[in-house]
This record gives sequence, C-alpha cells and structure tokens, in this order.
Amino acid sequence: MKNRDSDQMPVYKIVVADDDTVSRTLLVHNLSLHGYAVMPCEDGEKALHLLQDPDGPSIAILDWMMPGLAGTEICKKLRTMDAPHPLYLILLTSKTKQSDMIKGLDSGADDFLVKPVSLPELYARINVGKRVLTLQKRLSTRVAELEWALAQIKQLQGLLPICSYCKRIRDDDHYWQCVEDYLSNHTDIQFTHGICPKCYEKEIVPQIQALQ
Repeated sequence: MKNRDSDQMPVYKIVVADDDTVSRTLLVHNLSLHGYAVMPCEDGEKALHLLQDPDGPSIAILDWMMPGLAGTEICKKLRTMDAPHPLYLILLTSKTKQSDMIKGLDSGADDFLVKPVSLPELYARINVGKRVLTLQKRLSTRVAELEWALAQIKQLQGLLPICSYCKRIRDDDHYWQCVEDYLSNHTDIQFTHGICPKCYEKEIVPQIQALQ
C-alpha cells in the first residue's frame, strides 16, 4: 500500500549517517516509506562529502559519535565553509544532559534528538527543517532579485551616451535606441505618452491651422 505522505510531498534527499547498522537501517527504511530519497553513511567523512555536493541533500541526520568525523565535527566544518545550498542538520545521540544539547547546538546543529529515536518526533523535526529551508531559499531568491535591481539602478547612475540631436541613447552593445525603450529594458518603468505645452504649440497648432 502506498504511503499517504509520499503523495503529498516532493522527493527530498536526506543523509542518514550512523555507524550502528541496525539504527541506520531502521531510519533509512522508515524515511524511504515516507517518500524521502535517503543516502546512508556509516562514517562522518562520507556524510561530509555528500553534504558538500551542490546536488546533494539539504537535510542530514547525524549520529554524534562516528568513525572518522563525529556529527558535531561535521556541523562545525559545514558552518565554517560556503555550503552549496542551505542545510538543516539534526544530531542524534544517547547523551541526555542539557549541557550536551547545548554543546551539540553550539557545534552548528539545527536540532537535537535523543536515542532511541521516536519516529513521529523525527518526522516532525524533518518537517520543521523543510519549512526552514524553504524560507531560506525564498530569502535567497529575494536577495538575488534585489541585487539585480540595485545593479540596474547603479547602471542608470552612470554617464549615458545620448545623441545631441535625436536624443537617442547608446546602450552597452553600441545600439542606439529611444529613451523610453532604454529605460523600459533596464528598469520597471512604464511610460504613458502626452504632449508638453511647448511641443503642442510647435507641432500640433500648425497641423490644426493647416486643416482650417
């Protein structure tokens, strides 16, 4: 029978890094049933490599103690480098002290779960991570749009070559175009045309007189 959650969510890549075969297999099995594309790892080095891949997963479930690199060390390394995309890192551990939780979060983890893991709680934490990642992506898109807009404004603040006679503007490709075409292509400005008093007297009045 097809799981209902898999119909409602897109395929999401998740790294599960745990050197304990039984724990890792259970997590991979249950997450796969919920429609996630799970990438299992038995050590920290492999998990770090996957999370540095531009096409890699955005969510990681990392055991605190692992061969090679511990989960906290992976978090520290990822937070000190330019990640190719936003990441949401969840630490798993048998440690239960508040000081351990603080240490784990200070390492750069976004969330913290105590073993044995409650699956409903894990799914809830993953959903939180997905919401956070969605907001981060929207923010990144908005920032990119604002940077583009600022670049257009800066472009308009420079010197514009304009013909002294016809008032056409030369763009970066040395193509001459009218002012409204240039501004429409470089800004969000839209034009509504009218006739100024001077041009009315110079252009329109003679035409009216010629018709009389």
